[in-house]
Amino acid sequence: MNRLQPGIITKVNVSGGDYKFMDNINQFQKACVKYGVPDVDLFQTTDLWDQKNIALVTQTIFAIGRTAYKHPEWRGPWLGPRPAEENRREFSEDVLRAGETVIGLQAGTNKVASQSGQNFGASRKIILGK
Repeated sequence: MNRLQPGIITKVNVSGGDYKFMDNINQFQKACVKYGVPDVDLFQTTDLWDQKNIALVTQTIFAIGRTAYKHPEWRGPWLGPRPAEENRREFSEDVLRAGETVIGLQAGTNKVASQSGQNFGASRKIILGK
């Protein structure tokens, strides 16, 4: 996480007991949230420490990769596809009203369709809009 955003984790425990190493995992998870990774994408400490759910740990790493796209200061390699961005559009009333037009369609001049004997060609209307 310090490679992605320098200083986001202030102290990394390099010695001590299991408690200190588990604290490193907790600091990593808090740094992920600060970086912008959604809570639902984070693994639990025991998933990594006890190796119970490594797949969830991998999903967290991919979530970090998706979040890195939102940080333009990151110049390193990317992981995974770029997430979709909102494409908000504003339409005028004239454009919205244009969809209410009535269009008359004709399929022909009362022709008989092949061997089925059905009568096609009656006028039909399609109403677009609401």
